[in-house]
Amino acid sequence: MIHYWRAMIGIVGRELSRFVTQRERFISALVRPLVWLFVFAAGFRAALGLAITPPYETYILYEVYITPGLIGMIQLFNGMQSSLSMVYDREMGSMRILLVSPLPRWFLLLSKLLAGTGVSILQAYIFLAIAWGYDIRAPLMGYVWVISPLILSGLMLGALGLLLSSFIKQLENFAGVMNFVIFPLFFMSTALYPLWKMKESSEFLYLLAQYNPFSQAVELIRFALYGQFNSFAFIYTAIAFLIFMAAAIVGYNPSKGMMTRKG
Repeated sequence: MIHYWRAMIGIVGRELSRFVTQRERFISALVRPLVWLFVFAAGFRAALGLAITPPYETYILYEVYITPGLIGMIQLFNGMQSSLSMVYDREMGSMRILLVSPLPRWFLLLSKLLAGTGVSILQAYIFLAIAWGYDIRAPLMGYVWVISPLILSGLMLGALGLLLSSFIKQLENFAGVMNFVIFPLFFMSTALYPLWKMKESSEFLYLLAQYNPFSQAVELIRFALYGQFNSFAFIYTAIAFLIFMAAAIVGYNPSKGMMTRKG
């Protein structure tokens, strides 16, 4: 058991060390959702003809709605960046050394996933603190209740990133795959628009958004921030995590996965 503990501490510590030393990664993770929060929301209000005048509650209503979606964006991009580091480590050889250790492969991948999830939760709370300073706030207890949904959503999105990294051999190919996955997941979700509004415009888009795992992760976070529990979103996100994680473990299996086919 001590070997498992040491391995997990080493993997988590390495990921946290990267996060601390790579300040550009930290800044970019926050700038992206903050731009959406303040710039995109302003454009959305202008398109709807909403004036920047009292009552102030009406002015910030849309920002309150999209805040959980932007937290999901932070976790989505962090999951992909963690997987990018997996591709880099595999090219440099350090990941190959780690994966041939006597410890089970699933445990090593899960440790990597837990490290990335911890980083994404830290980024999410920093984002919430900045939003709080601009009066975009949830109930105080909501910041406590949201921890468990953040863990589950971070694990699910990180597992998706691990699965993608098992298919990619070269580092330069990962950026294109990231964009191919991130943008459909984000825009065809409830991160920016409510589900019923999508149904008014397109039934097909409504179905895609409804069964999008990212949508359910966002809804899980959104409900938890206001002290509610969305059982459907919880079950859907948990099942998606198990599927993505199982597929990633198979993908990193040298006898069954994509690593063997790519040499």
